[in-house]
Amino acid sequence: MNVANQDINQLIEKCKKGDAKAQFAIYKLYYKAMYNAAFRVLNDSFEAEDVMQESFLSAFTKLDSFSQQVTFGAWLKKIVINNSISALKKKNKFELVPLEKVTTSIIEEAGVDFGEPNVNKVLNRISTLKSNYKLALTLNLIEGYDCEEIAQIMEISYENSRTTLSRAKNKLRQLLSETYAR
Repeated sequence: MNVANQDINQLIEKCKKGDAKAQFAIYKLYYKAMYNAAFRVLNDSFEAEDVMQESFLSAFTKLDSFSQQVTFGAWLKKIVINNSISALKKKNKFELVPLEKVTTSIIEEAGVDFGEPNVNKVLNRISTLKSNYKLALTLNLIEGYDCEEIAQIMEISYENSRTTLSRAKNKLRQLLSETYAR
């Protein structure tokens, strides 16, 4: 176990005893990453900040359930992602479309030179996708979750998560090819 993990574990033990300084130290360590995770899901800075704050409060009140099987940051990020999805659902932005109603198409990729990808262009294109595509891509490409984890987080079947992710990637590819073809 490295020194950083020992320090975090010591801070967590102090937090369990109600030490406000330890809570603030943990907050300072993780708030930027947690805000970014919430913002990528919600695409609204004010709401992302609210969700981040609520997530920290929730984490500090539920520290006894932290089993240390994963890192504290991963545990906290899962809380933030789940709270972000809940906030998204409350705003009725989360649209589930039955698979039967969705049409598919195959995109020709030949002849398109993407050159050097621009991260901002890619992120801007992701933000224009419909909410379930954006969420699936964010969880997969940015947060690193696999299809099974995405299915659990989005509360959909494994097959549906694979299909949604595949379609989201195809749609992103299509949008990027239009951008780079110009």
